[in-house]
Amino acid sequence: MMTTFSRGRRTALAFGLAALMAVAATAGEARPGGGSSMGSRGSKTFSAPPPTATAPGAPAPMQRSMTQAGPQMGAPAAPQRRFGGGFFAGLLGAGLLGALVGGGFFGGLGGIASFLGLLLQIGLLVGVVMLVLRFFRRRQAEPAMAGAYNRSGPAAGPRPGGPLGGNPLGGNPLGGLAGLGGGAAAQARPAQRDEVGIGPQDFEAFERTLGQVQLAYGAEDIGTLRRLTTPEMASYFTEELRANTARGLVNKIADVKLQQGDLAESWREGPVDYATVAMRYTLRDALIERASGRVVETNPPEATEVWTFLRERGGPWVVSAIQQTR
Repeated sequence: MMTTFSRGRRTALAFGLAALMAVAATAGEARPGGGSSMGSRGSKTFSAPPPTATAPGAPAPMQRSMTQAGPQMGAPAAPQRRFGGGFFAGLLGAGLLGALVGGGFFGGLGGIASFLGLLLQIGLLVGVVMLVLRFFRRRQAEPAMAGAYNRSGPAAGPRPGGPLGGNPLGGNPLGGLAGLGGGAAAQARPAQRDEVGIGPQDFEAFERTLGQVQLAYGAEDIGTLRRLTTPEMASYFTEELRANTARGLVNKIADVKLQQGDLAESWREGPVDYATVAMRYTLRDALIERASGRVVETNPPEATEVWTFLRERGGPWVVSAIQQTR
């Protein structure tokens, strides 16, 4: 009897844990992206975007990406020059070896004078090596300092336009991208690296695409998702929607409104422009049972995520990655 009761309790516990895991899985898979970080950011896929006022912390690293992890693209690190290596080490080694076998630089160790002469030669050689190393380090430091000033030097002035005039998602403007205001908030905003020159029209496109992607996901409109995202992101969204269908659920999304957003960075890779944007937005987000219409899970009404957009030169912006904030 005790054995049967223990087995029954273990079975009930296993079913309870499975149910909890199923609820957690369904809750985690609400909204496009399923609460995970996925997609590609070109050569920056596995590099954390810079912090912004909207998302001051580093976003979660990519959990799913078709980009292969590898050495980050960029200028190779300058090789370190250590004393005892290269050309000067060869000279010093040759001198010491010659001294040991009786040659030396000026006659080897043929007595105390020769030994003292060898020490003097080594001292002079060390002095020459140090001078040469200082010269090379100074030459390397000058362009590095200039490059650092160019990257993070005088901050650009405020962007024209301020808060977006009109909310593409409906309702009243509630901040919008690049609409963080002035004063202390503007001074606290981290420096942005904008190589593309993102303007008000780009910010409006980002805001509009945010709402369109969310609503298309809630409507299970795969065609619209493919138009607004990269093939990689569209494949992830399609996979999530099919998983919901298999569980008899539908993720309904409505009333998407951007509350605040700002640019983290933008850059170019060949003919492709990239822009990573932090966005805080509100929405109504719930998982609903298809057969009965019963609400299975209600998700938080606000989310902060970091979205990356890309465009071919002259083409529209499409979503290439979504990263969750911690």
